Amino acid sequence: MSLSIILKNIKLTFIALLVFTMQANAQAVKKPNVLFIASDDLNNDMDVFDNPFVKTPNLDRILKMGVRFDKAYNQFPWCSPSRSSIMCGLRPDRTGVIDLKTHFREIIPEVITLPQLFRQNGYFTARVGKIYHYGVPGDIGTNGLDDSLSWNYRVNPIGRDKTDEAKVINYTPKRGLGSALSFLIAEGTDEEQTDGKVANAAIEIMQGHKSEPFFLAVGFFRPHTPFIAPKKYFDMYPLENIEMPEEREDDWENKPEAAKWNKEAHMGLNLTQRKEVLRAYYASITFMDAQVGKLLDALQENGLLENTIVVFWSDHGYNVGQHGQWMKQSLFEHAARTPLIISAPGLEKNKINESIVEMLDIYPTVADLANLNSPPGLQGKSLRALIENPEFTWDKYALTQVYHNSDNQPGKLIDGRSIRYRQWRYTEWDKGEQGIELYDYDIDPKEFKNLANMEAYRSIIKELKKLLHEQYK
Repeated sequence: MSLSIILKNIKLTFIALLVFTMQANAQAVKKPNVLFIASDDLNNDMDVFDNPFVKTPNLDRILKMGVRFDKAYNQFPWCSPSRSSIMCGLRPDRTGVIDLKTHFREIIPEVITLPQLFRQNGYFTARVGKIYHYGVPGDIGTNGLDDSLSWNYRVNPIGRDKTDEAKVINYTPKRGLGSALSFLIAEGTDEEQTDGKVANAAIEIMQGHKSEPFFLAVGFFRPHTPFIAPKKYFDMYPLENIEMPEEREDDWENKPEAAKWNKEAHMGLNLTQRKEVLRAYYASITFMDAQVGKLLDALQENGLLENTIVVFWSDHGYNVGQHGQWMKQSLFEHAARTPLIISAPGLEKNKINESIVEMLDIYPTVADLANLNSPPGLQGKSLRALIENPEFTWDKYALTQVYHNSDNQPGKLIDGRSIRYRQWRYTEWDKGEQGIELYDYDIDPKEFKNLANMEAYRSIIKELKKLLHEQYK
């Protein structure tokens, strides 16, 4: 073989190795996409969280791709305070948002939100539907309390659930639809509903920006009241099969009145009405789940699934009759506990983690998974270690707070603060002046027995009280 041929072969080999190395390096530094999916007023009563009665086949798909956090807790069980906390990575005392009117930029104007961090790092960021607070159903089709600095692009779909509001059945007519126990068995298709339009708009964005890294936030409105879904979803839940949560006559004999959000048990609804409302809530969940499925299909069809972080979350849980309570703004487990599932390329799949985590952990986690440096001062902790090793558990606690109106002093707000640590929940109302609560979920998962006034639990209360007050100074 001549020298020229040998040199030519060496040159070709070198070029091939160079191309291979460049491709490998490009693959190594390729930025992962983020699909950030939110549901509104969703509790954990779903198949994906071990309640097989409520069908969620597409949330099950996300679980098979990632890790389910069984003990995730929100910081304030009300839409705007919770969402502001999640998106800023700060507790409500830091964001200053404890109502549905205050925008966090009024209190902390220089804060860098989660999507804003991605935008500053070269990502295309887009929002469809409700991520920051919207009044539902009043603000559907508007920007609501959105944050313009977070996004390159945003879409506000509006469907027939908004235009058909006159058809809604409202069992609490003195309350506006956004806080009423109300529902509608809708006519027409999924695509005619706002959430159907949200899914379709998100898919268009995904397809149009698949060649660049994106942070796509998709906020579904259901199952927020009014509970609206096409008829086929109601048909999945025959009324005769609906079972209400267990109740006990002596439940409130050992609990402070300040713990009640709705003072009248079940807002005055009879048993049949309650079953109809709960059926509608379940139908709305399964309808929302179907829209999630469209997003997952689009990821797969566009070759994006293997390089996309998928996060599914809700802003808080939701009472559906526990202790006679409905909706949120409660410090009971059913409102404080919140759905959270995270899937990350190359990490564990179809796993469950039992550690106590907080929803403000989402911000540092997503930034960590995308190899971005979080801004200083975040109050959450990255969950990456738990996603990489779901069998691992840490000894962390979760803090949740809320405000209730005083019955005796008009205009006064009663400050409720709660800590969830190991098997315990300890709650104080107005620093204990309006009552305290202690529950042991190992022996009383339905919170029927308040242990706070029992001498045997003095040392436990002392420890939890110290932890609670240290964090809320």
